[in-house]
Amino acid sequence: MSMRLYDTLTRNVLTIEPREPGRLAIYCCGPTVYDVPHAGHARAALAPDVLVRHLREEGLEITYARNITDVDDKILKRAKENGESPLELSHRMAQVYQEEMRLLGCLDPTHEPRVSQHIEQIIALVTALIEKGNAYTVDMGEGLIDVYFAVRSFPGYGKLSRRKIDDLRAGARVEADDRKKDPLDFALWKGAPADEWGWDSPWGRGRPGWHIECSAMSTEYLGHGFDIHAGGMDLIFPHHENEIAQSEAAVPETGPMARAWMHNGFVNVDKEKMGKSLGNFVTVRDVLARNDPEGFRWFLLTVHYRGPIQFETEKLASGRVIFPGIDEAERRVDYIYSTQARLEELASGDPRGAKSPPPELEKLGAAMFKAEANAVSALSDDLNTPVALAALGELARLANELGDLAHKRRKDRAFAAATSVLAAQALKSLRSLCKRLGLLLSSPGEYQSRCRERRLSLRNLKAEAVEAKVQERIEARKSRDFGRADAIRTELTELGVQLRDNPEGTEWTVDV
Repeated sequence: MSMRLYDTLTRNVLTIEPREPGRLAIYCCGPTVYDVPHAGHARAALAPDVLVRHLREEGLEITYARNITDVDDKILKRAKENGESPLELSHRMAQVYQEEMRLLGCLDPTHEPRVSQHIEQIIALVTALIEKGNAYTVDMGEGLIDVYFAVRSFPGYGKLSRRKIDDLRAGARVEADDRKKDPLDFALWKGAPADEWGWDSPWGRGRPGWHIECSAMSTEYLGHGFDIHAGGMDLIFPHHENEIAQSEAAVPETGPMARAWMHNGFVNVDKEKMGKSLGNFVTVRDVLARNDPEGFRWFLLTVHYRGPIQFETEKLASGRVIFPGIDEAERRVDYIYSTQARLEELASGDPRGAKSPPPELEKLGAAMFKAEANAVSALSDDLNTPVALAALGELARLANELGDLAHKRRKDRAFAAATSVLAAQALKSLRSLCKRLGLLLSSPGEYQSRCRERRLSLRNLKAEAVEAKVQERIEARKSRDFGRADAIRTELTELGVQLRDNPEGTEWTVDV
């Protein structure tokens, strides 16, 4: 196995050398659960998910930890507005996040630690930093004590974000406070009044700071110096920079916190960075109200994980907002599922009597093998999912070419037997590649059924009404009233219903 990833720390594409042979430990910063997940959460979860899937298919044992931040001032504020306890809110939102990430095909992590369940480890890490001289307490008055990390005590500060400590100034991302030794120092622990949400500590009641949480949890489950740390580019500074400072200051003798840093790009809506303040915030449920989860996943995979991804919106006369790019991605998923169904049918044929494949099948088989190899190679080269999807599309095209050949020569038993063998191989390749990408998570029948139901609902159509029109057209054709039959087809096409006639009858599908 040779896996190359772009490392934010060194600004180079590195060949990943596991800390332990045959095993990799990966940590990803998960969400702060005070609201429902948005498209940025989906993309941040998807990049490491594809990495985990791909590496497991390559035979590596992967330990994957993705945290949930369920202790945060935003959670406290929203809980007060809702009239519920902070942990009730965060528990509810964490469940929504987990359910929606599963819908998008993301595997459950090996470990999914929550801050509220790791206060003891956080306090121990803060205590160690104070003892080493890297942190200090500040009396905030009224019996409240904060603990801050002394940024200048860590010589390597700024190495991830390439920022020089003397160039940094107190500003939008740095809290200015005269009681701190340096404006750049950041909170490890924040004191809280007795009647406010918090935990007891050596410094009094309070809550942990944001950055210390991930340092404590990643160490708890993966140890210091684990293989890959993942997260969004917006976390490089200050969050990941501060994680490095805390973790490496606590155990300076054990080297880097992580051996490689993997960051996914931003999500933009109509060419602007997605944000609540701009009113262009896209939640996962916004997308899934119209599109299939696998269509959404395919769309996210069409752009390299390090690049920005553009959500283009379009408002229909009905007032509904659609995402044309995701619609097109869903059509591609339709095609892959129909290819799978066709291969399953071909592979179910009788392989007895198959001899050396004829030249046209041998050529197709070689091309299919090459397409699969190209996809695997692309994923091993910094998770190049756009190239992998293109190779998947080529594999599907070749598989359908095989189906067309089989239909033309269906009376040739030897050819049919050879086709069955090749179709079985192609089906195995298709499934293996889609497993790496997190696609084809249902059977073709299940996928078609759920898509039909959703698309009919979006178009305000009833399956019974469509079936009646299809039957009316069949009767018109039987009576040779082809004008009426064509008119019904046109009527259904305008409603978004496509018909396909075959020897067994007429099938119909609904457009995205």
